Formats: sequence, structure tokens, C-alpha cells
Amino acid sequence: MNPPSTSVTPDSGATSGATHLMTAAEHEEYVRLRRAAKVRHRRARRAGAIALLVLTLVLAPLALVAAWVHDEVADTGRYVQTVKPLASEPAVQKVLVDRLTDRVVANIDVAAVTNALTDTLKKNGAPPLVVQGSQSLTGPLRSAVRTVVQRNVNRVITSDVFQEAWVGANRRAHAAVVNMLTGSHEGALQANGDTIQLDVGTVVDQVRQRLVDAGFQKASLIPNVDRTITLFKTEQLHKAQNGMRLLDIVGTWLPILTLAFAALAVWTAPNHRLMVIVVGIGVAVMAVLLLVALAVARRVYLDSVPSATLPPDAAAVIFDTFIRFLRASTRTLLVVSLLAALTAYLYGPSRVARGARSVAGRGASAAGGGLRRAGMNTGLTGRWLTAHQSWTVGVTIGAGALALVLWNRPTVGAVVLVLVLVLVALAIAAVLAAAGPAPDADEPGHAVT
Repeated sequence: MNPPSTSVTPDSGATSGATHLMTAAEHEEYVRLRRAAKVRHRRARRAGAIALLVLTLVLAPLALVAAWVHDEVADTGRYVQTVKPLASEPAVQKVLVDRLTDRVVANIDVAAVTNALTDTLKKNGAPPLVVQGSQSLTGPLRSAVRTVVQRNVNRVITSDVFQEAWVGANRRAHAAVVNMLTGSHEGALQANGDTIQLDVGTVVDQVRQRLVDAGFQKASLIPNVDRTITLFKTEQLHKAQNGMRLLDIVGTWLPILTLAFAALAVWTAPNHRLMVIVVGIGVAVMAVLLLVALAVARRVYLDSVPSATLPPDAAAVIFDTFIRFLRASTRTLLVVSLLAALTAYLYGPSRVARGARSVAGRGASAAGGGLRRAGMNTGLTGRWLTAHQSWTVGVTIGAGALALVLWNRPTVGAVVLVLVLVLVALAIAAVLAAAGPAPDADEPGHAVT
């Protein structure tokens, strides 16, 4: 016969004032129900974490692409930084030189020059042999003209002046497009409803001032009316502006939303450390897939561009230049994800993780012992660091992660720099903790565990 249990039911005692002794069967049922509730709770948390993980993995590459497109379209400085190297690329310069040379030579009527020379020789009674020879000068003269034109065009294209002009032209053009798409009233190109207008006020002011400086004093009376010129009207302008607003929202908030989903997945999962590893590896895999997709897109682009339109080397340079920031961001995300997974793994109970922590601990202890023998005892600071070791490590790693989050477009180099600084800070804290005074065996409360 089972004796009655002395356990108290949850709804008794404090409220009724009476104690109900549960039987053994009731206690077993109570324990079973609590275990079942815990299992259901863990299953719910695991399901929620998996759903958040899937959202994170799906949104991670989309967030990278959206942020990149937003920067290129909405940020004039970023766009100029993207296209600036094209002006100094030899493959692109060669294309520009060849096309400009063709355009100039096409506008020179070499045949007319040789015909005029032939007529002049005939009129002046030149020998027939000389006249006949002048008619065959068209080919050599065209070749000579092309050589001279190409040499001068190449000198201009490869000069610093062209690179400055390239940057200035792209900056003005991109700023004008951004002003039009955002509805801004700054700059020469402005959007007013469904109308694209060119503000010539600055030009009018400059012309008026130059006329006054030249002695035409009455030019100062030119009125400031009708300072805009309507270029064209389009019903698609509102759609383009709405697309710009949507891009601004998506490019700004989608990365933040992805990061929030990743944090919620870790917080919801029953095993936080394991979920950090899963999220890190999963995001790293998605980053690799995005890099593969970019490589495939590059191949498709190069195959689709006819060589007569653009040489393969120039097409490859243009594609690589435009996506280099997206590729760099993807590589940065790959490195950060793997570092997060590795950090969580080293905090785990595996033999490798315990061995790595043991080696680091022995190294710090040896360095701290050397400082103590040299008379550099860290005193209370060392004791505090020893007592709050976990807290110190967490704050240091959190500070490194926060630095990467706040870093404006971090690169792999920035990640490596932050990693080195975090490791140095952790090493210094561990050595200072080991250099503190050894616990006094005679002092109460300092028993060695």
C-alpha cells in the first residue's frame, strides 16, 4: 500500500489555508502532466525557432541584394564610387578610344580631299602619272588620319582630365535622376507631377551677369520669370517614384528585419548555442549560394553580349566593377556567419572545444604567473576579472558584434580587424585575471573547488 504523498497541490495552501496531501498516484499524474507541458513548450519553441530560421535564411541573400540596389540607385556617392574605376580600366579605355576614333574618322570625307587634290593637279597640268597616283591616296590618307586621331583620342582618354570629367558627369547625371525619382526640387532636373522640367535659373543668372560685366547694363533688367523648361510628360513617373519609395523601404528595413529574425530564432530555440551554430552555418551556405548565383549571372551576361557590341574583356570588367560591392558584402556576411558559428561551437562541451579552452587557459595562467613573478600583481582587478570571467567575455564579444553592426558597409578586412581586437582584449583580460593574487587558503570563503 502506497503511503500518501506530502506534496501540496498548486491550488492549495496559500489560498485555502488547508494542506492537501496527494497520494502517490496523484503525484505521479502531476509529474507526468508537468513533463508533458514542458515537452509541448519545448516543441512549440523549437517549431517557432525553425520558422524564424527559415525566414532568416530566405531573407539573408534578398537583404544583401536589396541593400546593394538601394545604395546604387539612391546614393549618388556610392554610385560614383562604383563607376569611378571604369575610367581607368584599359579594356574600357580601348573601347572608348576605338569608338570615338571611328566617330571622328567617319565625319572626315577623305575621298573628297583626294578628289579635290586630283582636280587641282589636273587643272594645273600635272603629269597623268601624278594625277593617277593622287587617286590612290584615299586608303593611305584614311589610315594616316585614323592614326593621328586615335593617338590624340587615346591621350585624352588615358589622362587624369578624362577621369575627373567621367566622375563629374556620372555624379551630375545620377544626382539628377535621384532628384527626379524622389521628387526633390534641388538640382537642374526636377519632377513636378507627371512633368519633367529643367531648371535653367542658374544659367539665366550666369548669362545675365556676364552681359552686365561686358557692359550691357540693361541686362540686369532681365526678369526672373519662366525659369523652367518642360522636357516631357509621362504617366509612368508616379510608378517610378513609387518604386523608388518601395526600394528605399526594402533596402533599409529588410536587412534589419533579417537580423531581428536571426536574433529571435536564437532566443526562441531551447538550445541557444546550438541555434547560433545552425543560423551561422545556414547563412554562410546562403552566402555561398549567392556567390555562385553571381558567377552564373556573370557567365550568362558575357554570353549574351555580342562581341561586336562590346568586347568580352570590357564586358567582364564592367560587370565585375558594378557588382564588386555586392560580392564584397556577401563575402563579409560569409566570414561573419562562420565566425559566429565557430564561437558558439568553442563554447560547447565537445572535446575539441574543451581542449581549445584548456590550451587558452593554460597560456593565460602561464602569462599571468610570469607577471606575478615579475612583481606585477593585478590585485583586486585580477580578482574581479576572475569572478566575472563569463560576463567579461560576453561583453567583449558583444562589443565586437555591435561594432560590426554599426560599421558602415564592413568589409572582410574590417571583420578581421574587429576579430583581432576582440581576441587581444580577451587575452589581456585573461592574463590580468591570472596575474591577480592567488586565493588565500587560510582566508575564509576562499576554499578551492
